[in-house]
Amino acid sequence: MLVGYARVSKSDGSQSTDLQRDALLAAGVEPGSIYEDHASGKRDDRPQLAAALKALRDGDALVVWKLDRLGRSLKHLVTTVEDLTERGIGLRVLTGQGAAIDTTTASGKLVFGIFASLAEFERELIRERTAAGLASARARGRVGGRPPKMTPAKLRLAVASMGRPGTVVGELCAELGVTRQTLYRHVGPTGELRPDGERVLAGK
Repeated sequence: MLVGYARVSKSDGSQSTDLQRDALLAAGVEPGSIYEDHASGKRDDRPQLAAALKALRDGDALVVWKLDRLGRSLKHLVTTVEDLTERGIGLRVLTGQGAAIDTTTASGKLVFGIFASLAEFERELIRERTAAGLASARARGRVGGRPPKMTPAKLRLAVASMGRPGTVVGELCAELGVTRQTLYRHVGPTGELRPDGERVLAGK
């Protein structure tokens, strides 16, 4: 069985799926097997796409007008098609840059394999750039990652406050913008510095 999926980016009625529907019908998809979303391709919550994927069974094929109607990124496309392949389901693209893709045929599988290789290449480039950026930052004395919640100024206030009777820990945490766990990791109940606190003051 063929299951069709169509999508337009706007839900205000200014865009129509008529062109896509006509192409899907001409490709042999039954009217009752066409699912339509009116949403940006970048959105995760596309209920009709989810319904289309759920309706597919082993031996079926998902048919789309263009490749960009299905995936929000190359990585998402590859993941989606790999999931379909594992379920024994094919993908057919009718027009556009991905028109050579028909994973029910040997040549179509080859074309999609190239797409998958490009996606993996893109992931490797991102990992290499991230690693190179972190190494460069470390060489300049900077450490990557999110800024620490506990700063020397906050820590000194925490030490002084925890050493005073009557301090309400919840109010202190709110004032400092840290959690109880973070506070107690740096300062003891009576204001004594803990190892993490000592490292903050030492600038480590």
